[in-house]
Amino acid sequence: MFTGIVQSVAFIDDISDENGIQTFILKFKKGFCDGLEVGASIAVDGVCLTVTKILSETRVSLDIMLPSLETTALDRYLKGDIVNVERAAKDGAEIGGHPLSGHIDFHTPILQITRIDDNHCLRFVLCDEWKRYIFPKGYIAINGASLTVSAVNKDSGWFEVWLIPETRRTTNLEAKRVGEHVNVEIERGTQVVVDTVRDTLTENLGPLMPMFEKLLAEQGIDMNALAQPAKEQASSLPCRETS
Repeated sequence: MFTGIVQSVAFIDDISDENGIQTFILKFKKGFCDGLEVGASIAVDGVCLTVTKILSETRVSLDIMLPSLETTALDRYLKGDIVNVERAAKDGAEIGGHPLSGHIDFHTPILQITRIDDNHCLRFVLCDEWKRYIFPKGYIAINGASLTVSAVNKDSGWFEVWLIPETRRTTNLEAKRVGEHVNVEIERGTQVVVDTVRDTLTENLGPLMPMFEKLLAEQGIDMNALAQPAKEQASSLPCRETS
């Protein structure tokens, strides 16, 4: 498990491919690898990878299996790229962000970058498959960094996050450009609740389910928002004028 608080960045010192397995050799900042052992887990841009070789006090080898290459953006990386890294959380560790598994759900390109003084907003493409799990004020992990979704437009297919100066300073998100892909892990609690609510409604409504979804849509309500905590529902449901 990881906390979603990026501890450092590392440089990709070398990349090799052999028999369908890609190997990264990462060069870390001094001290990051203290006490590290073969078999330990490190989140690399949010992807949980296993240490296969310790080459020096700052250089480590990690293997990437085919399923990870297919799901994540790691196969797009080049020698010299900078990645976010976090070591696996120890028992009792403070969860400064939100719990992450290190199992990426999808990767997506940056659609737009907005900079207003020290404010920095990233807008990402939101594919249909994952729309139901992403809500304003909900947690999401981008390249292993725990962030809060600030806005979502499911009709247009995008969502946004804002970066505080500390996140920009300690991660590689500051250097990202429009069109570059990032790894996304949705918040597991949200996924479980949304799926449970949908399954329960489908089981009870049966053939009436499409009519129920249509009725909610006509009222401007996303059915998946019913799974949100009450205070989050209040901020995402449409406003009504009162007389």
